[in-house]
Amino acid sequence: MSAEIEKSPRAITVPVIAIDGPSGSGKGTIAHRVAQRLGFHVLDSGALYRLLGAAAQRHAVAMDNEAALEVLAAHLDVQFISNTDGEPVILLEGEDVTDVIRTEEAGRAASQVAALPAVRQALLARQQAFREGPGLVADGRDMGTVVFPDADVKIFLTASAEARAERRYRQLLEKGFDANLESLIDDIRARDARDTERAVAPLRPAADALILDSTDLGIDAVVDRVFAAAATAPGLARYL
Repeated sequence: MSAEIEKSPRAITVPVIAIDGPSGSGKGTIAHRVAQRLGFHVLDSGALYRLLGAAAQRHAVAMDNEAALEVLAAHLDVQFISNTDGEPVILLEGEDVTDVIRTEEAGRAASQVAALPAVRQALLARQQAFREGPGLVADGRDMGTVVFPDADVKIFLTASAEARAERRYRQLLEKGFDANLESLIDDIRARDARDTERAVAPLRPAADALILDSTDLGIDAVVDRVFAAAATAPGLARYL
């Protein structure tokens, strides 16, 4: 499959807000808040890699078996739905794995499979297919650089490793998981190194991205800054 995927005129006119950043930067939370206010769809691209890592473990596929992972990615049985409370639910092969794929083990598996070129290529078209009207807010690590390089707004959200680990620590405890703050800091730094140093689609801000450091910012403040950036984009004016 070619990296250059032809887009229909309809897809080109559908606005996209791309929010990229390292693990724990809060991009998922921000993406959902922004999408909710706009009435847009959401793409959690990181979930796809976590799901692939979970599927690989489920089917005993080694994390360095690129050929087998490519086949698994092309046939990944995934559904993104909402429960009765409107909360997002992620199904893998019909099973609710919403919380399972948010563990640190799942995060490490995702980072490993995401470094494989054939896997990223296999998931590219699936990610681009989320671009449907009225619009899309996509969060990940290469949304603005690879998946949606023509996005109307590109945000690169970051924070210190310590701040990101602290947030993750609180989230895990709230969900009933055991967690060690120092280990989380080490894992985040190791994941940052893998993501920024990989040969294909390394983690980096797009040349035209707005870089936001959320270390000392609350969720509402970050959302406000994203909307301030969106206000300058012609393709988004009618939605604001």
